[in-house]
Amino acid sequence: MGYYHQHMNHIVTISNRFQSLLKLSTIFCCVRHGTSSSCLGTKRNLGFESTKISSSNSGKSNLRSTVLDIYDCNIKISQLGRCGNAREARKLFNEMPHHDVVSYTSMITAYLKNNELWKAEKLFQTMPERTIVAESAMIDGYAKAVLMDKAQEVFDAMTETNVFSWTSLISGYFRDGQVTKACQLFDQMPAKNVVSWTTMVLGYARNGLIDQARSVFNQIPEKNTVSWTAMMKSYVDNGQIDEAFKLFHEMPLRNLYSWHIMISGCLDYKRVNEAFKLFHSMPLRNAVSWTIMVSGLARNGLTKLAREYFDQMPNKDIAAWNAMITAYVDECLMVEASELFNLMPKRNTVTWNAVIDGYARHGPDGESMKHLILMLRSCIKPNESTLTSILTSCWGMLELMQAHALAILLGCECETSLSNALITMYSRLGDISSSGIAFENLKAKDVVSWTAMLLAFTYHGHGHHALHVFGCMLKSGTKPDEITFVGVLSACSHAGLVKKGQKLFDSISRAYGLEPRAEHYSCLVDILGRAGQVHKAMEVVYKMPECEWDGAVLGALLGACRLHGDVEMANYIGQKLIELEPNSSGGYVLLANVFAACGKWDEFAKVRKKMKDQNVKKVPGFSQIEVKGKSHAFFSGDKSHPQVEEIYELLCEKLLPVMHEMGYNGTNLYCHSSKVWQETL
Repeated sequence: MGYYHQHMNHIVTISNRFQSLLKLSTIFCCVRHGTSSSCLGTKRNLGFESTKISSSNSGKSNLRSTVLDIYDCNIKISQLGRCGNAREARKLFNEMPHHDVVSYTSMITAYLKNNELWKAEKLFQTMPERTIVAESAMIDGYAKAVLMDKAQEVFDAMTETNVFSWTSLISGYFRDGQVTKACQLFDQMPAKNVVSWTTMVLGYARNGLIDQARSVFNQIPEKNTVSWTAMMKSYVDNGQIDEAFKLFHEMPLRNLYSWHIMISGCLDYKRVNEAFKLFHSMPLRNAVSWTIMVSGLARNGLTKLAREYFDQMPNKDIAAWNAMITAYVDECLMVEASELFNLMPKRNTVTWNAVIDGYARHGPDGESMKHLILMLRSCIKPNESTLTSILTSCWGMLELMQAHALAILLGCECETSLSNALITMYSRLGDISSSGIAFENLKAKDVVSWTAMLLAFTYHGHGHHALHVFGCMLKSGTKPDEITFVGVLSACSHAGLVKKGQKLFDSISRAYGLEPRAEHYSCLVDILGRAGQVHKAMEVVYKMPECEWDGAVLGALLGACRLHGDVEMANYIGQKLIELEPNSSGGYVLLANVFAACGKWDEFAKVRKKMKDQNVKKVPGFSQIEVKGKSHAFFSGDKSHPQVEEIYELLCEKLLPVMHEMGYNGTNLYCHSSKVWQETL
């Protein structure tokens, strides 16, 4: 049992003593197979007394050499796993002529540390003989991935359990929200330690049951600093800072982590002055303490003060530099972020990701791709986050395809967040078939994946396809969120499915426990309005609290009035919309278009004049197309393009006749309204 307990300590604490454990494990394996431990005895390698092996005993000598080779390989596999290089660890594992149970356990642990659960599972299933260490590690891996059926299956098959396997299973059930099951297991535990009790405290707190967490904390026979800090963190995570302070002052012994929890909590809940007092009361500070202050002050909008603390740091580590750069990026201060980036003595992936994400969000165009190239030249490997930022900044198909190719090259094409970005960006650039391919290639689809594909079909007018995706999403067991419903209601609007749309709207709160937002009401209004049920749409708006009326809802209703020629209601809604958003051009333009559609040009001119008097500018719409890697933008009435004569000739001679044949009669109206619009300028 001593052997097993030593291994459990390794799994729980991820201790640096793994090498000595492997030595003991290898000896244990030899003993089990009838080999004397003296055959392993070199002072240099194992720390035991050296045993002289006679030249006649060549069999034992060969065995000793084999065991030492296995031992060395096991050590290297473990080290590679800790360094995040599971691929090289597996390569070494495959090259080993012989494996023992420690080899399998080391490789499984390496996979789990690198979040490659399915590879660990595959190897675990091929183990010739399972050990309590490997079984406990797999239970922990399954529990962290909330695959509780599999975790329970491994646990039930164990011939012998220990505190770690019980605790991992309990933690997993808490993570899955199965509080009752976790409590039942805890009551059944044959032996409990402080880690088990602390897991219960954190589990209750994770599920918002802070009173139960405190009750369990009070029952812990021998509290240590970890259990005190766990309870304090539970209060902080639930926003009960005053209770956390009481516990903090009651603690018999505090460590740095205890101080850090309290300082972070104060900064998270805008109690900056108390964070200052705690920080300056600390008996000892390290780089983490300073970094918490820098990032926390930045989160509270105190970027200048954060920089002062950063400059005062006695020893700046890379995390502090990253925190300050991220603070500048979040404040859109890319010049300051770039200056600090250039001053850094050493950069890591987090550093590059922060700057690349900043340029992707705030521009200028092309800078994020430029920094990706610099990152590659610095021999720092991009990760999923890097490429996701790059993908969202791509403005053309050529850039997107280059970023996608790099993702394939780096082997992270099928990562969930990256694939979600690919689905969205291909759709945004008009290539919905590539969006579908990215979606189908995705191994683990989450709610964002399903919603991205649903929205792609919706925005391209494929309402029925979007509804099919929604149905598949529900069958997969994925719960839709608020954004999903915006997409599926829009799909019903495009497909003209009034009853389906109303039913789905009602299910938002009834079946899924979500509160309908203004966007959902806007979609329902649009569904009813497109179907000619303007008065029903108006009833929907009146049922909303007036404080929740926004431009999207009133705009959808105004659009319905325009579509069905209800000028009186349009005038009422239009005035409401202008009152709500007096500085937005949307209400003015929609109302003016209603008057134009029914030929009331005087009213049209009045709306346009009012817009001019209020100094409201209409942002011109434009279309964009990419040809041979070059992007072309076209604004309404724009004649700046070098091929403008050929373009208008094509439109007038070929496109307009086809549009007229299909029943479109808006050209003359557009020309007339454009003329009046210009006259009022």
